[in-house]
Amino acid sequence: MLNINRSSLYYKTAEQSSVDEQIVEQICEIYEQKPFYGYRKIHKSLQQRGSIMNRKKVQRLMHKQGIKAICPKKQTSMRNRLHAVYPYLLRDLPITRINQAWCTDITYIKIQKGFVYCVALIDIFSRKIMGWSISPFLDVKSCLEALEMALQEATPEIINSDQGCQFTSKEWAMSLAASNIKISMDGKGRWADNITIERFWRSLKYEEIYLHSYETVDQVNKGIADYVIFYNTQRPHQGLDYETPDAIYFGAAKGLLLQQIHEKYYVVDTFNQTLSSPDNFLV
Repeated sequence: MLNINRSSLYYKTAEQSSVDEQIVEQICEIYEQKPFYGYRKIHKSLQQRGSIMNRKKVQRLMHKQGIKAICPKKQTSMRNRLHAVYPYLLRDLPITRINQAWCTDITYIKIQKGFVYCVALIDIFSRKIMGWSISPFLDVKSCLEALEMALQEATPEIINSDQGCQFTSKEWAMSLAASNIKISMDGKGRWADNITIERFWRSLKYEEIYLHSYETVDQVNKGIADYVIFYNTQRPHQGLDYETPDAIYFGAAKGLLLQQIHEKYYVVDTFNQTLSSPDNFLV
């Protein structure tokens, strides 16, 4: 009669947002264990926990949080056109030492009832896996977790990635800038620009993933953890003259240390062209 929408007259309690937050926490908890669940199955799981609510409310809250059932994606590298894109710095650049350049990428891994995502960083010179992370979510958080693991080992001069929105995000760029790492990105559609990490994905899948039937995220996590140790410490690489990544990485690191010691304690006498002993520098 008064041309007033009835829904605008309903009283909404101040506690409603708090209740929604509790529901979202339960939704996230269920989703982390079963990332292949859509809103219908999550709604059913909430009912089994004693939470009574409309199925559409679950759908609305999941949409608001960006949560949806995981299914295989043809592209894990979807570009956000609002993000900055950086130039490719590795073209015609000789990689002659460890930590000169790393590259990173994301792949998806099938589990029994869905998929999870794996991100890894690899040192191009030695092929050593520096850091990695598993997540049911295709977001920047797992990339930052892998980066944090890798930076505990060393800091590279350059990190190369594709133009996926995770790597063009502000969070990723700020994390690299904080460590004075230069950002490099593949050209659009040029997967070969990141060939080192692509070869690792092939090895991981054919030598570990395809040989097992994973049921849970925890099983994938353990399987990849074991494989990375094997890959770094035991698996010989043809491109490394059948040495392991760790042998090359730590051997190069030792050589670099010896070179630094030599440069510190031994100097060339430009007049006599003779080497001075380090004893001359000791006090």
